[in-house]
Amino acid sequence: MPSREAAKVRATFYLSALVLDEARNAAVYLAGPPARLTLTKLVESALRAELARLRQLHNEGDEFPARNEELKGGRPIAA
Repeated sequence: MPSREAAKVRATFYLSALVLDEARNAAVYLAGPPARLTLTKLVESALRAELARLRQLHNEGDEFPARNEELKGGRPIAA
């Protein structure tokens, strides 16, 4: 049985069409050796880097506390 770290799950969210297009271009361009980049690898790497930055900025580098509930769907609350 794969570990939680190794298990892959599907995520659905919206991105700017321009960002997604550039990400797809990069994944195709870098698909061969030595990078062997996939869209999944690119997105996971970017999320890991951003989460590390956010932990440093907002939580003294520590992991964020586990959530008590699932994210709510729908339109985001205006800031």
